[in-house]
Amino acid sequence: MSAGILGFLSFHFPRRSIPSKEQRGSKTAAVSEDTTNLLDTVKVFDLNGNGIPISDLWENRKAVVAFARHFGCVLCRKRADYLAAEKDKMDAAGVALVLIGPGSVDQARAFFNQTKFKGKVYADPSYSSYEALRFVSGVSTTFTPGAGLKIIQAYMEGYRQDWELSFEKDTRTRGGWQQGGVIVAGPGKNNISYIHKDKEAGDDPDIEDILKVCCLQGN
Repeated sequence: MSAGILGFLSFHFPRRSIPSKEQRGSKTAAVSEDTTNLLDTVKVFDLNGNGIPISDLWENRKAVVAFARHFGCVLCRKRADYLAAEKDKMDAAGVALVLIGPGSVDQARAFFNQTKFKGKVYADPSYSSYEALRFVSGVSTTFTPGAGLKIIQAYMEGYRQDWELSFEKDTRTRGGWQQGGVIVAGPGKNNISYIHKDKEAGDDPDIEDILKVCCLQGN
C-alpha cells in the first residue's frame, strides 16, 4: 500500500454519535430564499485573481457547480474527472461546468494545472459559499470507513493527493474538515434547481441525477 494511502489512513476513525439530518447532508430540488440571498453576497476568484459574485456564474445560463473539499483532495480530483467526462453533454445543452474550492487563488491555479480540468476553476478564500449552502464540516464527516474505502479506490485508479496543498495552514485547520457538494443553478441568480450536500468525504452524487436536471430539462 502506498505512503499516500497510509498517510490518509493513519488518522484514527473517531467515535461519533448518529449525525443529525443537517449533518448527514441532503439532496433537494431547490434551496431557500435565505440561501440564495446569502449567495448573492458571496464573491469567488478566478485564476487571475479577479473577484466576481458567485451568482454571476449562473445568472445567464445553467451551470453545474462542484464544490471541492480542498484543492489538494484526491477525492475532489476524482470528482473533477467524474463531471468533466460529461462535459460534451453539458456543452450541447449550453450548461457551464465550474469547480470551486475553499482556498487561495494560488491553490486553485495549482489544482487546475495538475488536473487540466475542462471547466472553470474558482477559489473561495473566505469559505462563504460553503457557509451559505450549509455544507457539513468536521472530523466525523471526513474520516469514515466509507471515505477510507473511497480513498483506496481512488489511489488504485491512479489519483493522488497533493500533500503540499493539503497541509498548507488554512487547508489543514479549516478546509481539511470541510465537505462540499454539487449544485445545478440558473439561468437566474436565485434559481437553484438541484443541490447535493456531501455527507462524508467522497460522497459523489449520481451523475444521471445531475444530467437530468442540467441537460434534459428546459434551459
